[in-house]
Amino acid sequence: MRLHAEVRGRGPDLLLLHGWGMNAAVWTPLLAPLAAHFRLTLIELPGHGASGYDPTAVTLDDWAGAVLEAAPRRAAWLGWSLGGQIALRAALLEPARVERLLLVAANPSFVRRDDWPHAMDGATLEQFAAALLEQPRQTLERFLSLQVRGDEAARETLRLLRQEIARRPAPDPRALERGLALLRDVDLRAQLARIACPMLWLLGERDSLVPAALDAELERRVPAARRMILPGCAHAPFLSHPEQSLRALMAFMGVSDAGTAASH
Repeated sequence: MRLHAEVRGRGPDLLLLHGWGMNAAVWTPLLAPLAAHFRLTLIELPGHGASGYDPTAVTLDDWAGAVLEAAPRRAAWLGWSLGGQIALRAALLEPARVERLLLVAANPSFVRRDDWPHAMDGATLEQFAAALLEQPRQTLERFLSLQVRGDEAARETLRLLRQEIARRPAPDPRALERGLALLRDVDLRAQLARIACPMLWLLGERDSLVPAALDAELERRVPAARRMILPGCAHAPFLSHPEQSLRALMAFMGVSDAGTAASH
């Protein structure tokens, strides 16, 4: 399974992984300032954007392995949502290749479990899975709306999400279905303590998919990791609050001059 990768900028390697149903264009507001300091590798997930899709690649390890094949030999990994889970798994599979993790609105278990309340309701995700088979386009629209719910810039963020997604090929419906299954089934909580590289977790204060209350659980499970709750943000802070997100990411990467993110 060959994944689409785009490289730009110069400097230390930084890999960017988008979330479910999206594509690499969602990173647009951050690209110019990041490329001034880093060599960026934008990889599109299996069946998303211009990436191919192999229907036999059904596990998180399969998806993480495909990303590792397209990734630089060693890099910092920036992952959003499902991209964050893939980045976490890559750090477990090939720790020498992941220098540090920058996890935006990511959750080791995306759905709620009996002992894990800080996550998305599983029944809601199941509804998406069922609707996806009948109305893929409308289902994706609903998920976009969920990602910005509660954000103080919700309307503009939703417009940006739609705009950025439309710039690339539509995702393969089979990849969307498999991605939802991964979000439903993956549980990396017990493996977090095995990750030795530096980690930054960025959470949105108003995120309805990955609640900011996750912060307390992360403090308990990965006490050495840095954590930050971004005020006023929902699930896509780099779109709704790009400069705030950029400052946090750059500071973690050791860059004092964050530059300016692209305007809306």
